[in-house]
Amino acid sequence: QVQLVESGGGLVQPGGSLKLSCAAVGFNLNSAITGWFRQAPGKEREGVACIAGESGTYYTDSVRGRFTISRDNAKNTVDLQLNSLKPEDTAVYTCAAIVFPSYMCTLLADGYEDWGRGTQVTVSS
Repeated sequence: QVQLVESGGGLVQPGGSLKLSCAAVGFNLNSAITGWFRQAPGKEREGVACIAGESGTYYTDSVRGRFTISRDNAKNTVDLQLNSLKPEDTAVYTCAAIVFPSYMCTLLADGYEDWGRGTQVTVSS
């Protein structure tokens, strides 16, 4: 059974950092495209960052230079390091994946098959 489980969310002050982790059960993330998405109250879901099995990465403009996506093959996780957090980064962050060998990834939600339940990130003083 394929399952994605996120962890690492929480409350942080502006300018702070968090590390989110997406753990996969039932398949290897190094054979998949994995993406992180977020949805704030009253807003549409937004693709934040993604990583391909061959390690190509892509970021949405609003987080480029502040967030870093990476994969730990030993742990079978894809992590999202969030630095210099802003109140507008507050959202539920969800990881998604599709088993597909590729050098490139996408921030379009339609490109993914399996989704986690999400973890809340709140940036507030």
